[in-house]
Amino acid sequence: MTEDRSFMQLALDLAKEAQGRTSPNPMVGALVVRDGQIVGRGFHKKAGSEHAEVVALREAGEKARGATLYVTLEPCCHYGRTPPCTKAILRAGIARVVVAMADPNPLVAGKGIQELRAAGVEVTAGVLGEAAASLNEVFIKYITTGRPFVSLKMALTLDGKIATTQGDSFWVSGPAARRWVHQLRDRVDAVMVGVNTLLRDDPLLTTRLEGLKGHDPVRVIVDSRGRTPPTARVLRGESSSPAIIATTPAASAEKLEELRRAGAEVLMCREKSGQVDLPDLFFALGRREITSLLLEGGPRLNASALREGLVDKIHFFLAPKVVGGLAAPGPIGDLGIERMPGALAIQDLTCERVGEDFLLTGYLRGGER
Repeated sequence: MTEDRSFMQLALDLAKEAQGRTSPNPMVGALVVRDGQIVGRGFHKKAGSEHAEVVALREAGEKARGATLYVTLEPCCHYGRTPPCTKAILRAGIARVVVAMADPNPLVAGKGIQELRAAGVEVTAGVLGEAAASLNEVFIKYITTGRPFVSLKMALTLDGKIATTQGDSFWVSGPAARRWVHQLRDRVDAVMVGVNTLLRDDPLLTTRLEGLKGHDPVRVIVDSRGRTPPTARVLRGESSSPAIIATTPAASAEKLEELRRAGAEVLMCREKSGQVDLPDLFFALGRREITSLLLEGGPRLNASALREGLVDKIHFFLAPKVVGGLAAPGPIGDLGIERMPGALAIQDLTCERVGEDFLLTGYLRGGER
């Protein structure tokens, strides 16, 4: 029905208002509609707060009885941080529920819809389901794999360079692209770089939005040998967000203790080929309820993540400039690909203008290789 799609789109728009703030929960929006009029609205603001359905039902009050509830994700039927939404829906006397998509959480996974139908509520599922899945791509990856959704961001010149032959990379992209990246940092749980990037650039890895108070992600440094200097800016206490040094037993205990005293959290990971085992690290981050991660690494870390099949999405900024130089670095290290049919395919590629630069966004499909 056209009416169902229209109201569901409004519910999806409501859900987006909490973008970057609901982790480890999904973004959810809900509307209560009676006789073609919206009588209740709600969206989930953050983990631990009331779910969208409960907020919308409370606003609707007695008008919810016999009405239709539009919700972007299947109502939960289990006790978590909050009580089950299915119970609230039944108490309110809702006659019909329109759901965009089933909840991929194994604790729900269709059970909420079944409970409502068993109680006599009419349920229509799958309305704007693809849009709902796109909205919650982070949650879907996290809840089904235990690992964060990983976005790889790079800025490069038209001839594929991320720096000059002398290592100068400030700045490849323009100010509008850099603002865009800080907006993305504001929406993710963690940002990650390798120790070589830290040693070269000494980044803060914080969110800096002009005139706005942004959310600083957890800062993760992949450092298999413990080479991070205790004086690094990421450890100086300029942010309340944790700084994690992901390392291996190859790092000296003395150096790691020095980094702890400087304010770092040390995360010991398995070693693989002399480096941090990235799948082990990513599962460890998932256990910390880090659902989304922005990878801003150098060529070696980027290649490692791509080889392991850990990257879900790419954001490549192409700057309208050429620097040349056979020794000038590119964005991706050796992937071990010798023939073109083995190249990694990017799907659903889009291109948009961001200031003076072009942003290419796409997905890598297929999971670990």
